[in-house]
Order: sequence, then structure tokens, then C-alpha cells
Amino acid sequence: MVRAPAITVICAAIALLATACQGGVTTARSAAHSTSDHSSSVRVSPAAQSVAASTPRLKFTPGSGATADPSAGITVTASGGTITGVSVRTGGEPVSGALNAAKTVWHSQGALDVSQSYTITATAAGAGKTVTRTASFRTLSPAQTFTTEIIEGYQQTYGVGIPIVLYFSHQITDKAAVERALQIRASRPVIGAWYWDDSCGMAPTCAYFRPRDYWPPDTTVTFTGHLDGVEGAPGVYGYHTLSQTFTIGDSLIVTASTRSHFMNLYRNGHLIDHWPISTGRPGDDTPDGTYVTIDKGNPVDMVGPGYNIEVPWSVRITWSGDYLHDAYWSVGEQGFTNVSHGCVNMPPADAEAYYNMEVPGDPVTITGSPRGGNWDNGWTQWFLPWNQYLKGSALHMAVQAGPDGSTFVDPATLPPSTATAPLGTSAPGNPDA
Repeated sequence: MVRAPAITVICAAIALLATACQGGVTTARSAAHSTSDHSSSVRVSPAAQSVAASTPRLKFTPGSGATADPSAGITVTASGGTITGVSVRTGGEPVSGALNAAKTVWHSQGALDVSQSYTITATAAGAGKTVTRTASFRTLSPAQTFTTEIIEGYQQTYGVGIPIVLYFSHQITDKAAVERALQIRASRPVIGAWYWDDSCGMAPTCAYFRPRDYWPPDTTVTFTGHLDGVEGAPGVYGYHTLSQTFTIGDSLIVTASTRSHFMNLYRNGHLIDHWPISTGRPGDDTPDGTYVTIDKGNPVDMVGPGYNIEVPWSVRITWSGDYLHDAYWSVGEQGFTNVSHGCVNMPPADAEAYYNMEVPGDPVTITGSPRGGNWDNGWTQWFLPWNQYLKGSALHMAVQAGPDGSTFVDPATLPPSTATAPLGTSAPGNPDA
């Protein structure tokens, strides 16, 4: 076997848009500065007091001239009347928000951009008068920032088991704040969840989105991370929006038995091939588990004790070097006994046929081995049963995604899954020997 670096495609899109918007809803911390209309302290007549009492007052947080924490957002509060309109002008990303039920408080949705100027214009109406007020402020320029990368490439096609994998350049300690900023749009309805990993070995912190069951074939997925202004760790802010669109292709699923020495290949739910194989010999056993394919090469240079060989039609499933590949030298043992150094050996014609069909993210389930697979040795998100996977969410929430975007929901409110292993989802405990 060989250990080689993973090949990933990374794309980050930075959106800087000028806008004035309304709509949306969320909550956030209050900023430290505010302004409001102030009455004079001079003595006034009862008639003047009556007019003043009926005039609505507006308070802005942050207030004019403030240097604001972008993670706190914007709050507009009305007294003596109700808010009838709020707009925000900025050279950064659009800002939306919503009113409370009483229409006395408006709050922006999500974090603001770092190092950006904002002008808020709000209107309130009372019993006797309508007022419009404006405030301007700037968000802070952080001393430390984090960046985020995604493994999916723009408009690339992936298998039904592909996770959305994010790499963060700094360790994320406020995972809940970052998770709330992650949005998924899917052309077909999907239920899934985020899982945080500080020991992934690829970055200081990784985050994975996995559907509860395999992605529906022919699904277009758009991920957006509204990370600009999100405080991922004390004093460490995101400063860009990350967006990517990709496609889920056909369902192509392998099940390979180390005991029967055969593998089945299913396409879109139908068995299309039953091929002889040879897996890891005793001591080099191919580990059990539901993996997804990572990358491939024709050939791949494989180096190990006693061998250094260029191997044709090779599809990787672990970082440590387990592949499904052409093994023209072991055709006589395939279907009868296990002789490999840990890879799945295949007849040349079968290996070539699978290689030509495979895309990253196609599920491969190995069964029957005396050795279990290792978490994080590859894209192993399907090792975990759904209930355990949910525990990796900082919000302890599931995600419902569809054509209009995604929302976080209580997992207890979800309908039960009807998917079955191995074609619709992974089997519980699948990496255990």
C-alpha cells in the first residue's frame, strides 16, 4: 500500500455587494454603542408635552460613529410608535432583517462584514407623527482572521455519499456561531447534519455535512458560508463568504466481501456486475467500513515492503493507501483467497470498467474483515450511525435543505428514514470488525 496526499478541489468565492435590503430574521448580541433622539431638558407647556409624547423615537445599536463588533449585527428600537421601514446601505454584503411581533424592534440577520461602513435609515409612526432617522457606523478591522476552504469543485459531479468538507485555517471554538452561518440549497429535499472535527489532520478544524441517507441522484447542491464577520474564536473573525455549487450524479455503489472474495456493483439501485476480488492477506486485512472514493489514477505508483509498482486503474478509498485497482498479477487468486497488501484486487477489465464509471464520493462498503476501519482515514462520515452523527453538531440540530435553502430543526420532529443499507444508506456499526 502507499500513502499519498489527497487531491481536493478548493474554491472560495468572495462576494462584495452594495445594497439596501429588508426581510429575514435572527437574534444576536447587542453592541455597546447606541443613539436615540433626545428631548431638551427645558420646561415645556402641557400642550407641547402631549405632542412630544405622541412623537415616536428611534434608537440605533450600534450608534452613529461607533466601531462595532460585526458579530452583533444591527438593532433598531422604536418607542412611542412602531417601525414601518428599515434599510441598510453598505459596500459589503446585503443586510436583511425582521421585526418582532410588536413591530418595535428590528434586528439584522447574521453577522455584518468586517472593516465595512454601514448607514441605517429607519422610519417609525406614532399616533400623531412619522419620523425618519439615520445613523452611520463602521465595523472593526480584526487583528486575526480565519479562512475556510471547501473540497468540492465548481460544477463538478460527485457520488451519493460525498460529504461537504470544510477546512478552517484557525481552530474554531465558537462552533455554534459558525454553524449557524452555513447554508445549503438542494434541488431535491435532503435531511442532514454538520459534524465538527478538531483532529481531522487536514486543518486546525474541519466540519462535515452529511445527509442522513445518501444524497438523491441528480441533485444540484449549493453551499454558502456567510462567514464574514463571524467570530469563530475570541478575536478571530471570518472575512469572506464561501460559496460553491456542485452536482450529485448517478448512484454507483460497491459492496465487497473479504470472505466471499466477490464484489457487487450497483448503479441507480440495480445490480450490474458481480466480480471476483482478492482483498488483504492475514496481517494486511482490508478494513471494514463504508468509505467513499476520494481520487483515482492510471497508473498510481504503489510502494511498500518488497514492491514498487505502477498500478493501473486505481481508485483510492483511504488516506493510508487502500485502493480498488487492477491486479493482473493475482487474477488466479481472485474469487478464492486474499493475497493483497490491503487493497481490493480486481481483474483488469473489471477494474478499468469501474474506474471509468467512478466519481469522488461513490460509496464502497467492505465487510467480513477481522479488522475495523479507522475514523478520519478517508472520508469516513458514513462510519457513524445517524444518532451518533447528530452529536457532532454544535447546535445539536439537523438540517432540512431544499430548493429554497436550509433550516435547522429539532431531530425529534423529523419523519423516520425509510432508506435501507447498502443502497440507500450505510449500515449501523459498519466499521466494526
